[in-house]
Amino acid sequence: MTDQALSVSSGSAPAHLAWPFFEPTHRELAVQLRGWAAEHLSHVSHDDPDQTCRQLVKQLGEAGWLRYSVGGTAYGAALDVIDTRAICLIRETLAEFDGLADFVCAMQGLGSGAITLAGRLDQKEKYLGPVARGEKIAAFALTEPSSGSDAAAVQLSADRAGDGYTLNGQKTWISNGGIADFYVVFARTGEAPGARGISAFVVDAQTPGLAISERLHVTAPHPLATLTFTDCRLPASALLGEAGQGFKLAMRTLDIFRTSVAAAALGFARRALREALHRTTTRQMFGGTLSQQPLAQASLAEMATRIDRSALLTYRAAWQRDQGQGVTREAAMAKLTATEDAQKVIDIAVQLHGGAGVQVGGVVERLYREIRALRIYEGASEVQQLIIARELLKEAR
Repeated sequence: MTDQALSVSSGSAPAHLAWPFFEPTHRELAVQLRGWAAEHLSHVSHDDPDQTCRQLVKQLGEAGWLRYSVGGTAYGAALDVIDTRAICLIRETLAEFDGLADFVCAMQGLGSGAITLAGRLDQKEKYLGPVARGEKIAAFALTEPSSGSDAAAVQLSADRAGDGYTLNGQKTWISNGGIADFYVVFARTGEAPGARGISAFVVDAQTPGLAISERLHVTAPHPLATLTFTDCRLPASALLGEAGQGFKLAMRTLDIFRTSVAAAALGFARRALREALHRTTTRQMFGGTLSQQPLAQASLAEMATRIDRSALLTYRAAWQRDQGQGVTREAAMAKLTATEDAQKVIDIAVQLHGGAGVQVGGVVERLYREIRALRIYEGASEVQQLIIARELLKEAR
């Protein structure tokens, strides 16, 4: 039944592709990916998330979709500069079909984004091509046990040792932790207090002194771990960008991909609406179908309205960034609205399904678990509100 619900529009172009935010290349990309996803992502097993993610990275890489996650055609990327609208369309489509497929695509981009932005030629050659081809799995290691939303409070130390660095401390809630081939790690090198004393490093997973000290298990399972660094020696060549500029690099990386979190939320919400439409038009109730009940119609209207307003904010932010404009406020608005709206849309879908909505293994039950983390990672909703207010006050001054 759920396959039938999804197949209604799997081969056609979604209506929002006609919006003026997109170029013909974006529309072609979205239609091609939708056809590929309908063929390859209809029955993805989530029984072993580690193995599934490895397989999905390989599949997405071989199909060419991960080429949009990195920048630089010389390194195997689709484009010289990361196209935010393309990333958003890819994440929206993948999320609609399968949450783990969206996850692995997002992490390939986020985990290698700092290398695209600030990597030396040798670093780009070593990592970006394999990421784009699905041969290496990337991870972004910023969060620590005592620093989540306050990212500038990083305590992992990177002390100079001869011609290199020694890392000591922990990172936690690291997506792809345990399966990644390398980690972009942010550590305190001490050039100045606070955010100005943080540097970025590329750390291969097999580096002595780096250990996966705990695997973390969450509502919607995916590879997640705590990393412990104990006298982990790195050569000077592991430094990514300039010393003391790591925090700025982390924020620049997040600026690229934060809007795509909103796009993933859109994908989840669109799937929920599709499932709700199928349910209400086929469920017999009171001598007709559930869709004939005024309250059900009101619920469907609310779902559609929330999705469209979120999509408009999401693709406005993506378009602005691709035009070279600053999008700090716009990206925060998009992420805040799209993730909160998707949570509500999926909750309505569960309600319209009744008992079937909370049955383990059902599509809307899975969506209900998958959407929750998006309101937290890459800046919780409350942090997005602070960012929006800060930008408004900056303008007012």
